[in-house]
Amino acid sequence: MKVTRLPRDPGPAGWNRLLPDPDPPTPLDGKITADWVVIGAGFAGLAAAHRLSKEARGDRIVVLDAVRVGDGPAGRNSGFMIDLPHDLTSGDYAGALAADLAQTQDNRRGIAHAQDMAQDYGLGDEAFVMSGKINGAASSKGHAHNQSFAKHLSAMGEPFEVFDAARMRDITGTDYYQSGLFTPGSAMIQPAMYVRGVAAGLRSNRVSIYENSPVTALERRGDWVVTTPNGQVTAPRVILAVNGHLNSFGYVPGRLMHVFTYASMTRALSPREVASLGGDRVWGLTPADPMGTTVRRVSGVGGDRIIIRNRFTFDPSLEVSDTQLARVGRDHDRSFAQRFAALGSVDMQYRWGGRLCLSRNNVQVIGELEKGLYSACCQNGLGTAKGTLAGGLAAELAMGMTSPALARALAAVDPARLPPAPIAQFGATVYLKLQERRAGREL
Repeated sequence: MKVTRLPRDPGPAGWNRLLPDPDPPTPLDGKITADWVVIGAGFAGLAAAHRLSKEARGDRIVVLDAVRVGDGPAGRNSGFMIDLPHDLTSGDYAGALAADLAQTQDNRRGIAHAQDMAQDYGLGDEAFVMSGKINGAASSKGHAHNQSFAKHLSAMGEPFEVFDAARMRDITGTDYYQSGLFTPGSAMIQPAMYVRGVAAGLRSNRVSIYENSPVTALERRGDWVVTTPNGQVTAPRVILAVNGHLNSFGYVPGRLMHVFTYASMTRALSPREVASLGGDRVWGLTPADPMGTTVRRVSGVGGDRIIIRNRFTFDPSLEVSDTQLARVGRDHDRSFAQRFAALGSVDMQYRWGGRLCLSRNNVQVIGELEKGLYSACCQNGLGTAKGTLAGGLAAELAMGMTSPALARALAAVDPARLPPAPIAQFGATVYLKLQERRAGREL
């Protein structure tokens, strides 16, 4: 099969730009053989390679990525590894109780796998830390969302803590938030630092990672033959860890929704600005309304910075224009100014977009597509935890292993079919705009 589209990511991946320049890339050059090929070096692909390196010792594992590790969607993530239900199509993230209990169990399995990788490869707290997170409410409507979610958490038997406006001001340095809902089970990562650290650890464990090596064709000739612009890998087993680009390989057409979300990162704040803002130096806040604004404050490599993430666009072409990125950037500036007016004028140094893949019925695509070809795709807007889970499960399936989480994944129904393209485009665009408008002050 010819791959119909190659990844194109808008704007620079700001998290990656904070880090020292990596060593020059090693693209695939020439023809090689391997026991395993993993396509994609994001959360799913790295997790698959890690599991294979542990359980299939001595096998030759090759990982291919279209760009540099940390420049693709994984390095564009907001960095929340969320354990609890996080359905972006829900008013308060929650769904049916039994399904949410199972989802939480699976998300925690993904986070535990990520924590294992961080420990295996000596990554520090800036790259990965179990810190919990806050759902921030900026309005009475947002507070009601948090109250509804809290009741759901109580029914699930999950711990949480409610923060009042004063506590939120002490944490964030701004009086924008009326309340917060803290849950302790999430991890926070510096996405590019994390994936680059895991990739470096895998290389030290004899996993070959070839960057700037987009897959242009995939063909079964007994074994699978994976073609890149300058090379070819032949292997009996291939794991596709390409999220929404699964469609580009010809699989599950008409069933995956391709959505972009966007982020802006400030320049490093000056010591005077840091003192003026006050609050904690490091925190992470997701919006009480799923269509609202995610905010992170970080302190470490690259200095003290604030990251704003909001807006969603439906883009079946898997591409967005510079004009669209600039338009969203103006929205980010307004969201930042509303929250941090006391800081005055603070420029955004980096702006970028990142691809999400969703299914209408919130299921992933984890399984064997053809003999020896496995999928770890469709992370439904929670790429960190669900991607790590999917990669590990796909590797287990390919090695003939079993687990309750894998059984659940294999028993899942197929992603629901989308309406015809013009209707899907119109309906999704109208829905997103309406939901963002309803988010009000949460946006």
